[in-house]
Amino acid sequence: MTKGGMESVEVFTTEGKGRGLKAQKEFLPGDVIFAEPAYAAVVFDSLTHVICHTCFKRQERLQGCGQCKFAYYCDRTCQRAAWLNHKNECSAIKRHGKAPSENVRLAARILWKIEREGSGLSEGCLVSIDELQNHVDSFGEEEKKDLRTDVESFLEFWPPHCQQFGMQFISHIFGVISCNGFTLSDQRGLQAVGVGIFPNLCQANHDCWPNCTVVFNNGNHEAVRSMFHTQMRIELRALSKISPGDELTVSYVDFLNLSEERRKQLKKQYYFDCACEHCKKQLKDDLMLVVKGGESKPSADMVKEVIQFSKDTLEKINKARMEGLYHEVVKLCRDCLKKQEPVLGDTNIYLLRILSIASEVLSYLQMFEEAADYAKRMVDGYLKIYHPNNAQLGMAVMRAGVTHWHAGLIEAGHGLICKAYAILLITHGPSHPITKDLEAMRVQTEMELRLFQQNEFMYYKMREAALKNQKIQVMPEPSNENAPSLFHKKE
Repeated sequence: MTKGGMESVEVFTTEGKGRGLKAQKEFLPGDVIFAEPAYAAVVFDSLTHVICHTCFKRQERLQGCGQCKFAYYCDRTCQRAAWLNHKNECSAIKRHGKAPSENVRLAARILWKIEREGSGLSEGCLVSIDELQNHVDSFGEEEKKDLRTDVESFLEFWPPHCQQFGMQFISHIFGVISCNGFTLSDQRGLQAVGVGIFPNLCQANHDCWPNCTVVFNNGNHEAVRSMFHTQMRIELRALSKISPGDELTVSYVDFLNLSEERRKQLKKQYYFDCACEHCKKQLKDDLMLVVKGGESKPSADMVKEVIQFSKDTLEKINKARMEGLYHEVVKLCRDCLKKQEPVLGDTNIYLLRILSIASEVLSYLQMFEEAADYAKRMVDGYLKIYHPNNAQLGMAVMRAGVTHWHAGLIEAGHGLICKAYAILLITHGPSHPITKDLEAMRVQTEMELRLFQQNEFMYYKMREAALKNQKIQVMPEPSNENAPSLFHKKE
């Protein structure tokens, strides 16, 4: 079945996995298989004043809706583009006296769209909202309680003059949001800022080693025509060569976990047992648990003790990061690394987690040389574990490149920035803001590298002068959140 711009894919059904997506033609790494606008989307409750409610970009100054005083937009173009979806919401918020939670707002937007267009197939959609899975029958007690709360809040918010829907259908919509809500990120892709429903994307099944990735594109603000100015959408992009008839898969979770941990997470959040090749054969688990070899091979008890110490330290680090105690985080990381280094191998995930935190926090504190050393070791480990075209790998390599550049290690910095650029060209595409930033860094570091190769003394003199005149660019404050995951789930 194909429809409206979706000619390159088809929906198929398999036993055990349900529906999935199949390629209808060949794709190469970096190809956009399809782009899909949101069926409905909302900004998170905590960010409603700082994120545009149309394109989900973070902006310095936003214009508020003069009527409900709740929705905010980049400019008039974004505000006009939002009106069809905001109109009913606007009057409902005024009538209700305040805006409800993001889940209720998203459910209301979906139901207003159904009121306008019916619940059948929308233009460009391969499946209707009715057909999306809700997994309500699999909900545990806590989830059922949350569902009841959401339904009650929705009924208080939903205007009496609008089309009335049965309790079962309202519950179905909340179940769909819970299982299929896709995380929307800001234009840098670093922070989760909202949640949306993309029916076609929902059909892509999970694989821990997928052949596709999903990137959120906030639209093009330089475009004059509003159709392109705010054309917020997701893009499904090929990570490897895909032949006609191949299933299109994406990963719902970060690969940097043991297969058992990934399977637990997938079962808990998405209600299925992962049977992908990497989980069945526990591929790469040996790398993620590797310990030092040779004559000084540590005992099993020693390994167990160090891993437990690492887990305890990660909990303390999370607490210290929450409180902004970054020097305390550095001390915890250094102490943990001292314990880990004689025992754990270079791709052990507990070592890699500490290296990642240490390099990020030290960069923020502008202790770039030590940060660069840890970042290099982290990237060397990641390159042996991740798929070569993994978006999270690309972002980590970019971070390591910037850290080396700031440390004055221009050769290594430029090399890492080029490597990150090659990955992000495939995962994000050339027009994504992150890729454009990287391209600018690549050009700048190439210029500096040329100067360095011609005259090292001159390069360091100029660098010193530049640093005196201009405060070195401060790295963003370390976030306690992981990179936004694909689907938005309440933990």
